Amino acid sequence: MRDPGLPSLDQLRVFIAVIDHGGFAHAARALHRTQSVISYTIANLEEQLNVELLDRSKRKPALTEAGKALLADARAVSLKVDSMRSRAKALSAGLEAEVSLVVDVMFSTCTLVRILHAFQREFPTVSMRLRMEGLGAVTELVLNRVCRIGVSGWMPGTPDTIERQSCGFVTMVPVASPLHALAQIEGKVPSAILREHTQLVVTDRSTLTAGQDFGVLALRDWRLGDLGSKHALLRSGIGWGNMPLELVKDDLDAGRLVRLDLNEGSSINFPLYVIHRGDDEPGPAGQWLMQQFLQPPEGLPPLPPGPQQPMLTA
Repeated sequence: MRDPGLPSLDQLRVFIAVIDHGGFAHAARALHRTQSVISYTIANLEEQLNVELLDRSKRKPALTEAGKALLADARAVSLKVDSMRSRAKALSAGLEAEVSLVVDVMFSTCTLVRILHAFQREFPTVSMRLRMEGLGAVTELVLNRVCRIGVSGWMPGTPDTIERQSCGFVTMVPVASPLHALAQIEGKVPSAILREHTQLVVTDRSTLTAGQDFGVLALRDWRLGDLGSKHALLRSGIGWGNMPLELVKDDLDAGRLVRLDLNEGSSINFPLYVIHRGDDEPGPAGQWLMQQFLQPPEGLPPLPPGPQQPMLTA
């Protein structure tokens, strides 16, 4: 048997389109080609690789075992080429006019403000468009090209299109008002009792993780749209919930909130990632911004005093 030939990038993309769009006819419409051209391209690809990629015995072509294995390789090659072209475009285009950023509400507001001030000094001519979201909404905005860069929490099943790099974690702690019933329990709070009390949870406004719960332990929960509302309700004694330690440290020190000792654990490390589309490489200003989240420089300048300090809310 002869060695496999060298398939073209176009052949691989037609192969991917047939699978993603559910058949030759749908792929032809998506790629603005005739169905005969799509069929011919797939036949040539199979000839090049010496394997049958699709089972045509049924009305809708299905992947063979070889096709399943090689589809992943085809996707990887296509993504790498798109990434290289995007990076070349960013390098040749020069400084971008605007950088769009979406940040998970759990990220340290203090660190974010310092990074944004540093960005304004470094790139005074580049506009910044900022959004704050939670959970899968960050990934969804980057995936849909609404924002070019994201700082996202952990999310299962991240699409292959998304490139991500770890940038640390946020320590989350379970807290409640000192007047709450859970705060009156000495020692560890039993799981059975914990589940009886309303848990306050930041809701996910995306479709990527719709119907999935993360860290929800109680039988009753209230879904809130932002971290500020959750913080206020926790201090009012109306429920319990997990909060970033940095955000509630002053409340814990002052006794406005107490840290609960749960059987499930007294803290959670919430991982964070800098993300962007692999086929949409940020320009010089965006690359600089991502680097600040990946490796925050020591000695970031302090916040400016008085009314010049930005007001950021989660």
